[in-house]
Amino acid sequence: QDFKCNSKSIYLRYFCISFHYVWPLPQIVIPSPERYQLKPQSFSFGYRRYLDTKHSCSVLDAAFKRYFSILFPGYTYGDENEVFTLTISLDRHDCQGYPNQDSSERYKLSVFAGQASLNAETVWGSLRGLETFSQLVYQDDFGSYYVNKTEIEDYPQFNYRGILLDTSRHYLPVQAILKTLDAMAYSKFNVFHWHLVDDPSFPYQSQKFPDLSNKGAFHPVTHIYTQSDVRRVISYARMRGIRVLPEFDSPGHTKSWGKGQSELLTSCYRGGTPSGTFGPVNPTLPSTYQFMASLLKEVASVFPDPYIHLGGDEVDFSCWRSNPYIRAFMRKMGFGLDFSKLEAFYIEKIVNITSVLRKTSIVWQDVFDYHERRKFLSVVEVWKQGCYLCEVRRVVKAGLRVILASPWYLDQPGPTHNWARYYNVWPLAFKGTEKQKSLVIGGEVCLWGEYVDATNLSPRLWPRASAAAERLWSNERQTSCVERAFPRLQEFRCKLLRRGIQAEPLSVGHCKHEYQSGIF
Repeated sequence: QDFKCNSKSIYLRYFCISFHYVWPLPQIVIPSPERYQLKPQSFSFGYRRYLDTKHSCSVLDAAFKRYFSILFPGYTYGDENEVFTLTISLDRHDCQGYPNQDSSERYKLSVFAGQASLNAETVWGSLRGLETFSQLVYQDDFGSYYVNKTEIEDYPQFNYRGILLDTSRHYLPVQAILKTLDAMAYSKFNVFHWHLVDDPSFPYQSQKFPDLSNKGAFHPVTHIYTQSDVRRVISYARMRGIRVLPEFDSPGHTKSWGKGQSELLTSCYRGGTPSGTFGPVNPTLPSTYQFMASLLKEVASVFPDPYIHLGGDEVDFSCWRSNPYIRAFMRKMGFGLDFSKLEAFYIEKIVNITSVLRKTSIVWQDVFDYHERRKFLSVVEVWKQGCYLCEVRRVVKAGLRVILASPWYLDQPGPTHNWARYYNVWPLAFKGTEKQKSLVIGGEVCLWGEYVDATNLSPRLWPRASAAAERLWSNERQTSCVERAFPRLQEFRCKLLRRGIQAEPLSVGHCKHEYQSGIF
């Protein structure tokens, strides 16, 4: 879609109040030059409807403290003599659960003299509204805090807005993951896709199979995620309205698995004898599926999200091809020499195991590409480069849901000013029916770990990922102009910096508070 930057009405309506830019841009904003002073000593958050001292909400209680510190750095929340109050009301009291694919994030925010009101259908929507309010507050040159009269109605364009972190190729300390979750909440991302394990290492500490990390992690003590670590990440994410989606990729990308689980991987052959090397998971043995069922049962109990990512990408068939027992199995099954049918056989069994556990499976695009029987699939993540919209169209025409990742691979180093490349992505710009387009449930920024560890995680991710965040949240016609987006993203980058996120600069210049955040 070729959107032009020539709509003065959009400019006047959404950008005339230059000092309170919001990122991602809300769906409907009615700004005003009328402003009200905020004083930390007389500001408070309050409850209305279903929320009182008898039915308080731990998610909101924690958010109040968190956002008070964001609004007024250096001040303590809880002072009395309130003058300005932001009152929260929820249509449903859902504070005890976890966010999911169907959770509403819709909210309405009204700011007027002496008070503000935030109404949301769910607690997750209220968290998005609190983030928006925090971006409306600004300081003048004398340090006084202000907020302008504003009316906002907002909701996301897509329900799935993810960030993938790879913790196998380089181990990421838990604190680095938590800091990323903070930044995700600031950009209104709502899914943390945790690519936990891969060929290089298996850092997840399994209760049922402790040798997987004891023998497969870079270090069995310092470079693992204990059950306590995982619970901490899930809890931290929940308090910010973020789902944690675990990925256990197989049958390929599993070299580290074989170190702690014998006879799981395929023995490769050379000249009719074992070569001593191993390839993908062996799909011919009953013990393989017994192991996978036990592991996935544990994963399903540890991670509360109703989805599990099963991977299925980049399977190297050469080892399977070399193994005489694999070839004999294929002849018996009538697969001939088509090893994609063997992969399909394996994936279908793993998907069925996941279904029994009452989890919905997500797979990489390869599974869709190689398999004729597609009815057992639910969600396909499109990642291959090239005409990715062509791939999206193929998947939705088959009646399957899609997550788009292809245009948002940020693991390779690149100049920050190429953020526009990630901004000018139109996920629905393909020929199809409205029903088909509704199957595109969202997109994902992928930060693979070959060249990323805790030293460069934040600057490589932010603020480029925020470009994708606006594309996935906001109305694409109101956010089609890079030139108008730039000053808002530049200011948002300064907000990230002040909040302790080491986001790279977008251009020459400076941030007003860049040396006051204590991160330098």
